[in-house]
Formats: sequence, structure tokens, C-alpha cells
Amino acid sequence: MLVSVFELFSIGVGPSSSHTLGPMRAAKKFAELLESEGLLDQVEKLELELFGSLALTGLGHGTDKALLLGLAGYSAHDVPLDIIDEYLGSIRRTHQLPILMKKTIKFNPDRHLIFHMDRRLPYHSNGMRFHAFAKGGKKLLKEVYYSVGGGFIISYSELQAGVEEQRKMEIPFPFRTFKDLKAHCIKENKTVAEIMMLNETAWRTKSEVENYLINIWRVMQESIQNGIKNEGILPGGLQVKRRAPALYKRLMEGGDEDPLHVIDWASMVGIAVNEENAAGGRIVTAPTNGAAGVIPAALFYYKKFLPDYSEKKVIDFLLTAGSIAVLYKFGASISAAEMGCQGEIGVASSMAAAALTAVMGGSLAQVENAAEIAMEHHLGTTCDPVGGLVQIPCIERNAMGVVKAINASRLALSGNGDFRVTLDEVINSMREIGMDMSSKYKETSTGGLATNVPLNLPEC
Repeated sequence: MLVSVFELFSIGVGPSSSHTLGPMRAAKKFAELLESEGLLDQVEKLELELFGSLALTGLGHGTDKALLLGLAGYSAHDVPLDIIDEYLGSIRRTHQLPILMKKTIKFNPDRHLIFHMDRRLPYHSNGMRFHAFAKGGKKLLKEVYYSVGGGFIISYSELQAGVEEQRKMEIPFPFRTFKDLKAHCIKENKTVAEIMMLNETAWRTKSEVENYLINIWRVMQESIQNGIKNEGILPGGLQVKRRAPALYKRLMEGGDEDPLHVIDWASMVGIAVNEENAAGGRIVTAPTNGAAGVIPAALFYYKKFLPDYSEKKVIDFLLTAGSIAVLYKFGASISAAEMGCQGEIGVASSMAAAALTAVMGGSLAQVENAAEIAMEHHLGTTCDPVGGLVQIPCIERNAMGVVKAINASRLALSGNGDFRVTLDEVINSMREIGMDMSSKYKETSTGGLATNVPLNLPEC
């Protein structure tokens, strides 16, 4: 394992981890690099270039706004949401950009933020190139960053230095396949969550890990409540009306007579959280923004309808889910720009299925089976957002993802752990499908629903 649950579950803002959270982090990192290199006072001009999927759907995903916030020094987990529109409006009106709130330069987003719709950089479709110039046009610094899914970024310099491999030996139980993870569990006689905790505590104390994960669940619950409470039309021009408040009201008034009301509750929560994401609200990447509703909805289902709920079980749930995300991140990808939506909703559903099975007392084999079933029935799912917005079909897909997770868990728990297809085989299949999938179905809005649904629909 080369990543931590602190990275897989991070607090941020919507609507996209790859196109909003990642670019914000990259821009802040570049600004901080200017300062650490002693170049900040010399900067007179910045030029930012976006390539591939970032360029094609960047405006719909708020990439331009994220870059400006990051350059100013804001982080997604703590930027005051009520100042964003005013702050960005000020930059566009005055053409004045404060870098880390320490050095103000002239910056015209229409001129200095460039979208290369027909070009992509090597390594990944979500590429960004930053240039800083001194007076007279002298180049001070250039860096390339890639947003590789789930808010993760890596620079060209880090790629060259092999930063990811340098972290390999920092944990006691490294793994990249479920076969490896299972071997650790069997040898040490521990659950998946216990192995994950031992890895996490190589970097920080157990209490820090537990407190972080409980706080992650707290923020998830806040996003559920905000999604239930906030009404109106989502931004972006598609005129999509928030449905979660009405769904919640109907469930509260309807009682428990409907035998499928449990599924309705889980679906409502998945929609509520992703409507918050689409509106630019505070959410948790799980493992991405576009799939941010699946894990909270599965945890909500567990808390409301299943026995033995506790904070300890929440921690085990998130640690187990995190282990599955690690497998997909390094066995395939959690980036829709590489894998299509199977890399977002599919991965989140697989994570949730495994975690539900674990906290319900499932065996190691049943945990693997649940994760495998959930992904098996997301294979080939495209990412084709209408208008480049994380709304259609993304919001409903969160509801479908949690329902599949619940079903996969129940199927696995009803069996004896004897199954034919392994999780590693499904992950390999997902990677191959993602590589074969046409690029127009991978977060570019150039195919599928994105080109067949009129953008002037009053509601969808």
C-alpha cells in the first residue's frame, strides 16, 4: 500500500476530485514552490495550460475557479464556501490575483488560463502546465502536474524521481493485489481492517487514525443533512432540480409499509450527497467527488437498518473500504479520465460492498466476493456527463452504486465464500476495458449521453 486512508478519504468541495480538487492542490503546490525557491517576489506573470479531459470539461467542473483559489493559497478542506463567488468575481473584474495572499500580480483568466481542447500531455489525460515569468518575460519556473483521480496529484518531477516507489517500504504490510492482502490477513490472523490499521500506524498514532476517520464520517453526515435541506436548481445551466429534499419528505411521511423502503432511503442519501457535490458543497472524496455519495449512503444504511452499529464499526468500515480503493488505484485507476465511470462509481460500489460485508461479520472470502460482485456489474460503465457537469447521469449513478453494493454484500453473505471469479481478475478486466474504451466515453463529454441529451432540457 502506497497511499493512506487520509488521502483516499479527504474533505473537499465539489464538483470533481480530478477536475476541481486536484487542480486546486496543484495550483497551491506550484505557488508554494515559487515561495520555497525564493522566486515569489520576482513573479510578474503566470500562465496556466490545461490539456485533455481537464480542458474539455474544465469549465463545467470548475477547474478554472479551483486553480485561482489554489494559487491564492486556499485548500479545499477549509476554503470558506461563502467567499468563493465574491473572490473569483473580484479577480475577473480587477485582473488582480494574490499569490498565497502575499504577492499580487496582473492576471486575466481569459488570456492567461489556456484550454487545449485537442491536446493531451504524456502519462495522463488530466494534465496541467504552469509557467511563472519575471519582468521582461524571463521564465522563472515551469512545472507539469497530473490529476490522477480522487484528488491525487503528481508532478512530472515526482514521476521522474519515482516518488511513489520511495514510499513502498514505509509500511509493514505492503500490497497491490487482494492476493497479497489476503496472505497478510491469513499469516497474521487479522482482518482487512486490522492490517490497514497496522499500515496506517506506521505513519501516525492509532488515535490519530481513529479520530480522523470518525471526523470523516461526521463530514459525510453533514453532507447528507445539507443535501436533504438545500433545495433549488443546481448551477451550470442544465436546470436540474434538487430531488433529495422531496425524496426525504416522502420517506418520512410514508412509513415503513413499503418492503423496498430500505432501498429508497439508501438511494435518497446517495442523491443528497452528490447533489451537494454538484452544487460545490463540502463533501468527502470516497474515493472521488463524482462517487462521493456511495460510501455515505452505505454507512447510513448500516447505521439505520442493521444491528451492532458503533464508532468502532465505522472505523473498520472505512479502513476496509480504503483497502479496496488501494487495489483499484494501483491495479487499474480511480480516474474517470482513464477508466470511465467504472473507475468512480464502480470502485465506490466495490468498496462499499466489501466494507458492509466486513462489518456484518463476513469472512475474508465473503469480503472479496462482495467487492468482486459489485465491480463485475459496473464493468464498462462510461463517463459521459451532459454539459461537462457532474449532474446527469452522475447523481443518479450514486444511488445505483449503493444499491448494487448492498445487493452484492447480501449475495456474498448468503454464500459460503466459494466463488469462481477473484477480485484481482475483475480489477485486471476493468483495467483492460478502460484501456480499450474510446476516449470520448472517458470524462470528455464528446460521446454517449453528453452528445445525445439536449442541453436546454428544463429538467432531467
